[in-house]
Amino acid sequence: MRESALQLARTAAEPSMKLNLLREYLQACVLRSLHESEAFSALSFVGGTALHVLFNLPRFSEDLDFSLEDSEGYRPRDWLAKLQRDLAYLKLEADLAWNDRKTVHVAWVRVGGVLEEAGVTSNRKQKLALKLEIDTRPPRGARFERSLVNRHLLFAIRHHDLPSLLAGKIHALMTRPFTKGRDWYDLVWYRARRPPTEPNRTLLDSALAQSGVRGSGDWRSEVLKAARSVDFDAARRDVAPFLERREEAEFLSLPRIETLLGTTD
Repeated sequence: MRESALQLARTAAEPSMKLNLLREYLQACVLRSLHESEAFSALSFVGGTALHVLFNLPRFSEDLDFSLEDSEGYRPRDWLAKLQRDLAYLKLEADLAWNDRKTVHVAWVRVGGVLEEAGVTSNRKQKLALKLEIDTRPPRGARFERSLVNRHLLFAIRHHDLPSLLAGKIHALMTRPFTKGRDWYDLVWYRARRPPTEPNRTLLDSALAQSGVRGSGDWRSEVLKAARSVDFDAARRDVAPFLERREEAEFLSLPRIETLLGTTD
C-alpha cells in the first residue's frame, strides 16, 4: 500500500499536488481504520474533508474533523492503537500523538519517509502530517447520513448531511477571526449547486449560540457583511494550492459572492 500511495503522488508534477494526493491517501487509510473500529457508532464525519470525500468538492483538505455524537462508545485511544497497527501493515510507519485536555480532542498522525520518496521535499526527516479533531461538545441539530465510500480504499461512515455541513461552514464564515480562502471557495461551491444548498438552520443557530452570537436571522446578509472585509487576493492565494484546478481560485470575488447569495444591497 505504501507503493500505491507513492505511485499516486508521482502522477502529479507539482510538489503541492503530490502532497495533496499523499495526504488524501493517508486520510482514506485513517477513515478505513476508524470504520473497522466501529468508531462511526460514536462519531460523525464533518468539515471540508467530508465535502471532498463524500460530495466531490474539488478541493483537498488538510485535516479530518469529527463530532462526538455518542459518548457511550467513545474509545479514541483504542482506535489510535489499531490505526498505528493498520498503518504499519500498509508499510506506513507512523508516530501518533493524542491530546484530550480541551473540548476538541486532537490526534496527530505523522508518517516518515514518504514525502522525500515522492519528491515533495529533499529533507528526509520531514514527515507527512495529518491532524484529527474531535469536537466532544458539538452543537445540536445535525442530521446524519451513512455512506459507503470507495476512494483508494472501501469504507462506510456516518456523516452530517449536506445542509448540516453548510451550517458548519456558515458558522465559520460568521465567527472565524481570520480570513481562510478555503471557506469562501466552499461557499461558492455550495451556492453554485442547482438548486443551491440551504443550511440546516437549527444546527446553525445552535452553533452560533455556542459561540455567543445571536441567531442566524438573515444569514446571507451576515455572510455578505463578512465578505466585504475580505482581501480576496489573499483568499485566492490561500486556496489555490488545495484546488484540483487552480484556475478556479479566480471564482473568489465579492461581486460573484453577492450574486450567489442573491443580495447586492
